Amino acid sequence: SLHPEVKWAQRVDKVYITVQLADSKNAKVDLTPEGVFTFSGSAGAADRQYELKLELFDKVNVEESKINVGVRSIFCVVQKAENGWWKRLLRAEGKPPHYVKVDWDKWVDEDEDDGNGELDLGGMDFSKFGGMGGDDAMDDIDESDDEEQEVSKPVEQEAGEASTEKKEAAPST
Repeated sequence: SLHPEVKWAQRVDKVYITVQLADSKNAKVDLTPEGVFTFSGSAGAADRQYELKLELFDKVNVEESKINVGVRSIFCVVQKAENGWWKRLLRAEGKPPHYVKVDWDKWVDEDEDDGNGELDLGGMDFSKFGGMGGDDAMDDIDESDDEEQEVSKPVEQEAGEASTEKKEAAPST
């Protein structure tokens, strides 16, 4: 099986993990309190199997962690068991695997994190860990995130929004 690319960033209380796998099917993500993060799923026309097991730097709070399965990626907000900056994502010392990269878009340096460094998650719909696997999870995908929509949807929305705006604008003139 192949490894999907993983991007990560952290705050003092949480770690953001993004599994970059477009159009993933049967995505299963698991997280243990000891900080073992596992992913499996298939993607692509050939339905190639992707798997991943990361031993995170420290213990995590599974109940408070959450996940969003999107069209292009699986995004996880992993709550640390104890607040504090991790030296690295993985428990093992040395160079991380080539498929694990820093997510510079979400990165904040330790001295810049004032506790208000909440990420703008753009209205992503999250489910709890443990509720993964099964078709129900796929029905919960949030469709308000423009990035993850099919091409036809924004056109319909824009047309709807435009007509709403005209109605609202009419009384005020």
